[in-house]
Amino acid sequence: MTDNNTNRAKGKLEEIGGTIQKNVGHALGNEKMEIKGAAHEIKGEARQEAAKAGERIKGAVETVVGQVKAGVGKAVGNDRLHAKGKIEEMKGKARKDLNQ
Repeated sequence: MTDNNTNRAKGKLEEIGGTIQKNVGHALGNEKMEIKGAAHEIKGEARQEAAKAGERIKGAVETVVGQVKAGVGKAVGNDRLHAKGKIEEMKGKARKDLNQ
């Protein structure tokens, strides 16, 4: 699991915990608990978004590197380098798409 995936999972847990705390606070009429829960929920969502942004950046880099490798491979007649570049480009695009 990458650091971004770990942070995404931690963010989801924090969001869920915050939602529970917020709802319990609301049910008990405890405004302070409800506000703290909402804050944890928002913090968890922000952590998830930051992790997704990191993965989108990695995907963009992989895409560009793949395009360069594919282009060089094609230019020098190296089919293997061209194919590796295309694979890396597709991997990068997939990483970006999965983290929208």
